[in-house]
Amino acid sequence: MKIVIGNDHAAVTMKQDISAYLEEKGYEIINVGTDTSESVDYPVYGEKVARMVASGEADLGIAICGTGLGISLAANKVKGIRACVCSEPYTARMSRMHNNCNVLCFGARVVGLDLAKMIVDTWLSTEFEGGRHQRRVDMIMAIEEKG
Repeated sequence: MKIVIGNDHAAVTMKQDISAYLEEKGYEIINVGTDTSESVDYPVYGEKVARMVASGEADLGIAICGTGLGISLAANKVKGIRACVCSEPYTARMSRMHNNCNVLCFGARVVGLDLAKMIVDTWLSTEFEGGRHQRRVDMIMAIEEKG
Protein backbone atom coordinates (compact mmCIF):
# COMPACT_ATOMS: atom_id res chain seq x y z
CA MET A 1 0.00 0.00 0.00
CA LYS A 2 1.25 3.47 -0.92
CA ILE A 3 0.80 6.20 1.66
CA VAL A 4 1.64 9.81 0.84
CA ILE A 5 2.71 11.86 3.83
CA GLY A 6 3.07 15.62 3.99
CA ASN A 7 3.84 18.14 6.68
CA ASP A 8 4.75 21.70 7.48
CA HIS A 9 7.67 22.98 9.54
CA ALA A 10 5.98 22.13 12.86
CA ALA A 11 5.88 18.44 12.02
CA VAL A 12 9.21 17.52 10.42
CA THR A 13 10.33 15.17 13.18
CA MET A 14 6.87 13.62 13.58
CA LYS A 15 6.68 12.99 9.81
CA GLN A 16 10.11 11.38 9.80
CA ASP A 17 9.26 9.15 12.78
CA ILE A 18 5.87 8.09 11.42
CA SER A 19 7.35 7.46 7.95
CA ALA A 20 10.06 5.21 9.38
CA TYR A 21 7.50 3.42 11.56
CA LEU A 22 5.26 2.70 8.57
CA GLU A 23 8.16 1.65 6.33
CA GLU A 24 9.15 -0.90 8.99
CA LYS A 25 5.62 -2.29 8.71
CA GLY A 26 5.99 -2.67 4.94
CA TYR A 27 4.13 0.40 3.67
CA GLU A 28 5.52 2.37 0.74
CA ILE A 29 5.86 5.99 1.84
CA ILE A 30 5.84 8.97 -0.53
CA ASN A 31 7.19 12.10 1.18
CA VAL A 32 5.76 15.38 -0.12
CA GLY A 33 6.39 17.40 3.04
CA THR A 34 9.09 19.80 4.04
CA ASP A 35 12.23 18.42 5.65
CA THR A 36 13.40 21.63 7.34
CA SER A 37 12.16 23.71 10.26
CA GLU A 38 12.06 26.84 8.09
CA SER A 39 8.53 28.27 8.13
CA VAL A 40 6.37 27.09 5.24
CA ASP A 41 2.67 27.30 4.38
CA TYR A 42 0.71 24.21 5.46
CA PRO A 43 -1.97 24.54 2.69
CA VAL A 44 0.67 23.67 0.10
CA TYR A 45 1.34 20.33 1.77
CA GLY A 46 -2.28 19.52 2.54
CA GLU A 47 -3.06 20.01 -1.14
CA LYS A 48 -0.09 17.89 -2.27
CA VAL A 49 -1.19 14.96 -0.11
CA ALA A 50 -4.82 15.29 -1.18
CA ARG A 51 -4.08 15.52 -4.91
CA MET A 52 -1.98 12.34 -4.81
CA VAL A 53 -4.78 10.45 -3.06
CA ALA A 54 -7.49 11.87 -5.32
CA SER A 55 -5.51 10.95 -8.45
CA GLY A 56 -4.81 7.41 -7.24
CA GLU A 57 -1.03 7.93 -7.08
CA ALA A 58 -1.34 7.00 -3.40
CA ASP A 59 -3.88 4.77 -1.68
CA LEU A 60 -4.18 6.92 1.46
CA GLY A 61 -2.65 10.08 2.86
CA ILE A 62 -1.36 11.42 6.14
CA ALA A 63 -0.98 15.16 6.66
CA ILE A 64 0.60 16.68 9.77
CA CYS A 65 0.91 20.28 10.91
CA GLY A 66 0.97 21.88 14.36
CA THR A 67 -2.65 21.06 15.19
CA GLY A 68 -3.77 19.03 12.17
CA LEU A 69 -6.59 21.47 11.57
CA GLY A 70 -5.13 23.82 8.96
CA ILE A 71 -3.65 21.08 6.83
CA SER A 72 -6.96 19.16 6.96
CA LEU A 73 -8.89 22.21 5.78
CA ALA A 74 -6.59 22.49 2.77
CA ALA A 75 -6.81 18.76 1.99
CA ASN A 76 -10.61 18.81 2.17
CA LYS A 77 -10.77 21.40 -0.62
CA VAL A 78 -9.61 18.77 -3.13
CA LYS A 79 -12.45 16.90 -4.82
CA GLY A 80 -12.79 13.33 -3.59
CA ILE A 81 -10.98 13.88 -0.30
CA ARG A 82 -12.41 13.18 3.12
CA ALA A 83 -9.70 14.34 5.52
CA CYS A 84 -10.16 13.95 9.26
CA VAL A 85 -8.31 15.38 12.24
CA CYS A 86 -7.76 12.72 14.89
CA SER A 87 -6.19 13.23 18.30
CA GLU A 88 -7.03 9.78 19.62
CA PRO A 89 -7.66 6.30 18.21
CA TYR A 90 -11.46 6.20 18.62
CA THR A 91 -12.01 9.07 16.18
CA ALA A 92 -9.48 7.50 13.80
CA ARG A 93 -11.43 4.23 13.90
CA MET A 94 -14.79 5.89 13.32
CA SER A 95 -13.42 8.11 10.53
CA ARG A 96 -12.61 5.00 8.51
CA MET A 97 -15.51 2.80 9.63
CA HIS A 98 -18.30 5.34 9.10
CA ASN A 99 -16.86 8.07 6.86
CA ASN A 100 -14.33 6.19 4.73
CA CYS A 101 -11.83 9.01 5.26
CA ASN A 102 -8.87 8.81 2.93
CA VAL A 103 -6.55 11.38 4.53
CA LEU A 104 -5.60 11.27 8.20
CA CYS A 105 -4.48 14.51 9.82
CA PHE A 106 -3.11 15.19 13.28
CA GLY A 107 -1.08 17.75 15.12
CA ALA A 108 2.56 17.31 16.02
CA ARG A 109 2.04 19.88 18.79
CA VAL A 110 -1.06 18.05 20.05
CA VAL A 111 -0.16 14.35 20.14
CA GLY A 112 3.07 12.65 21.11
CA LEU A 113 4.78 10.03 18.98
CA ASP A 114 3.40 6.97 20.78
CA LEU A 115 -0.17 8.28 20.53
CA ALA A 116 0.39 9.21 16.89
CA LYS A 117 1.48 5.63 16.18
CA MET A 118 -1.68 4.30 17.86
CA ILE A 119 -3.84 6.69 15.82
CA VAL A 120 -2.13 5.68 12.56
CA ASP A 121 -2.31 1.95 13.36
CA THR A 122 -6.00 2.18 14.21
CA TRP A 123 -6.79 4.24 11.11
CA LEU A 124 -4.92 1.92 8.75
CA SER A 125 -6.36 -1.28 10.23
CA THR A 126 -10.01 -0.18 10.17
CA GLU A 127 -12.19 -1.01 7.17
CA PHE A 128 -15.15 1.01 5.91
CA GLU A 129 -18.43 -0.64 6.95
CA GLY A 130 -20.44 0.54 3.97
CA GLY A 131 -24.17 -0.09 4.28
CA ARG A 132 -26.04 2.86 5.76
CA HIS A 133 -22.72 4.70 6.02
CA GLN A 134 -22.22 4.57 2.24
CA ARG A 135 -25.43 6.57 1.80
CA ARG A 136 -24.05 9.23 4.12
CA VAL A 137 -20.67 9.33 2.41
CA ASP A 138 -22.53 9.68 -0.89
CA MET A 139 -24.44 12.62 0.60
CA ILE A 140 -21.16 14.29 1.59
CA MET A 141 -19.77 13.78 -1.90
CA ALA A 142 -23.00 15.18 -3.42
CA ILE A 143 -22.45 18.39 -1.47
CA GLU A 144 -18.99 18.57 -3.02
CA GLU A 145 -20.50 18.17 -6.51
CA LYS A 146 -22.79 21.17 -5.91
CA GLY A 147 -19.72 23.34 -5.32
